[in-house]
Amino acid sequence: KSTISRLLFRFYDVIEGSIRIDGQDLRDVTQQSLRANIGMVPQDTVLFNETVAYNIRYGRPGATREEIENAAEMAQIGDFIRSLPDGFETEVGERGLKLSGGEKQRVAIARTLLKAPPILILDEATSALDTQTEQEIQSALDIVSRDRTTVVIAHRLSTIVSADEILVLQKGSIVERGTHRALLKKKGLYSEMWNRQREATEAEERLRLARESDKMGILTRKNPAN
Repeated sequence: KSTISRLLFRFYDVIEGSIRIDGQDLRDVTQQSLRANIGMVPQDTVLFNETVAYNIRYGRPGATREEIENAAEMAQIGDFIRSLPDGFETEVGERGLKLSGGEKQRVAIARTLLKAPPILILDEATSALDTQTEQEIQSALDIVSRDRTTVVIAHRLSTIVSADEILVLQKGSIVERGTHRALLKKKGLYSEMWNRQREATEAEERLRLARESDKMGILTRKNPAN
């Protein structure tokens, strides 16, 4: 699936057939023009050993400070950045090691919002995150996706339920396509994957609640009510 995103960026060209956007063959446009119109939020966000502002501005180097801060707000990371010792001038460390996975993803989302491309690719954008963090970031991704063509590459099916069309790939071929509801009715591969993931999520939630309950029990025993 990630190969498709590389083809869209023209890291290499197709040998047979063609990829067209609005009827135009990608091989007939320059890579610079193509990539200026595509934004990506990858699974592993690459941050530079620079400030938060620098990493967001990388999406559009000529952006003003106000535009950077507005992008951070839309990505739901503005309050966090202002809580840092030096705010937007806080350095994130090598590859962003001073930030959590969720925080790095929000910086990547802010960067993409600042670029404001007409085409957006989300390449497993939340697969490295826990379920709770994924849910928090999903609302920011929904904002990013508004009013633009969005290609979502995902294993976590919960991130694509509202897609206009879902393509199910198996061994490099499309084996199913349709909306979330239509694919569930088919009771095919997509439905099978959805049911498995739903069961796993429910089991994970039960385990989380059990751990919280055990923790509360320990606290209660250690600190009995007066």
